[in-house]
Amino acid sequence: MTPVPVVPRVPIHKEDPNKQIQLDRMKRRATGLLIGATVLFIVSLLLERQFPWLGFVRATAEAAMVGGLADWFAITALFRHPLGIPIPHTAIIPSRKDRIGRSLGGFVQNNFLSREVIAARLHGLRIAERIAKWISDPDNSRRISHHVASGLAGTAQVLRDEDVQAMIDRAVVTRVRKTQVAPVLGNVLSLLTADNRHQELLDEALRLITEGVSRNEELIRQRIREESPWWLPEAVDDRIHDKVVAAIENTLRQVAADPGHPLRERFDRALTGFIEKLRTSPEVIARAEAIKEDMLGNPAVRQFSATIWGDAKEALARYADRKETDPPGAVEQGLMKLGTAVLSDAELMAKVDHWILDAVLYAVDQFRGEVAQLISYTVGQWDAEETSKKIELQIGKDLQFVRINGTLVGGLVGLLLYSISKFF
Repeated sequence: MTPVPVVPRVPIHKEDPNKQIQLDRMKRRATGLLIGATVLFIVSLLLERQFPWLGFVRATAEAAMVGGLADWFAITALFRHPLGIPIPHTAIIPSRKDRIGRSLGGFVQNNFLSREVIAARLHGLRIAERIAKWISDPDNSRRISHHVASGLAGTAQVLRDEDVQAMIDRAVVTRVRKTQVAPVLGNVLSLLTADNRHQELLDEALRLITEGVSRNEELIRQRIREESPWWLPEAVDDRIHDKVVAAIENTLRQVAADPGHPLRERFDRALTGFIEKLRTSPEVIARAEAIKEDMLGNPAVRQFSATIWGDAKEALARYADRKETDPPGAVEQGLMKLGTAVLSDAELMAKVDHWILDAVLYAVDQFRGEVAQLISYTVGQWDAEETSKKIELQIGKDLQFVRINGTLVGGLVGLLLYSISKFF
């Protein structure tokens, strides 16, 4: 037979010992007043025949004694059986502990974790402004960045490099493999051609070619001499060189100066056709995918994840070891700028407040039931006797005033009733 697992009791937090001292003191006062009323009742009862006016004292003490005893019984019945006698409907808190836990959880859920209560409270807190002021302080931003960097650096040291590298490979390489390169490249090129921006690139290319021709005239001259027949005079070679260089430079200048030059039109058509092939041609797409696979299979790409992770670990370690006297780093500066930006923009601050409110209300809606269940479960796991003592420590001192008031009020009522019976 499988043994039933024993669920351990949830320990109750110990209270301040001064509370027990104060409770005992108030109990002695209330009990002393009750004893005093009892002694006064007995003395006045014995001497009433000799001193008739003691009837007023006796009636007062009698009613005070009854009121004090009734309140003592009622208050004691909340926490235990009076005089240890198991009278029905006594020891209410120990016997109904689970029901109290459920009621307390429901009370907190419906009255403290409701959307209306949370929203009304958060609206007046100006959370965004407080957070912005706090993080805009250099000391606070430095503290945040240091703790974050230290935590991340510690985590990075615990993680295995192989696992992180494999994760980066899966996240990056797998994503790249699933994405066709050619259509993406075609979309990028189409953005470059919008509003004739590619003509600006052509102008820049023409300028670079012109500068390259000018800087390499001697090289061109040398190549012409090497390629010409040996019997051709150098003067002819130089003449050919001048013609070639002049023709290239003239053509480049004409293309650069004429927006409608045929070369520009051919460039447009060629680029447009290339973009269309990148988007639609199965052959071009397949060729691009083959090139992509070759690149992904290159050892340099495989080492990319290791390089990223190694650099990240070193950067985190350096940042975590920064001294307080060091100038603010990028994280501190970013936090301070963020706080300043929020403080200077009332509309942004209102948006942040709205985002925080939505996030908190969402969390409340999702977990308010769990909070109520946690309260109910926690109270249910408490020891019944300890629960009763804990609650008595919290409210018992005030309840002793009820006993004192019951004794005094009872005495006054008794005096009033006795007086009415004597004079009316």
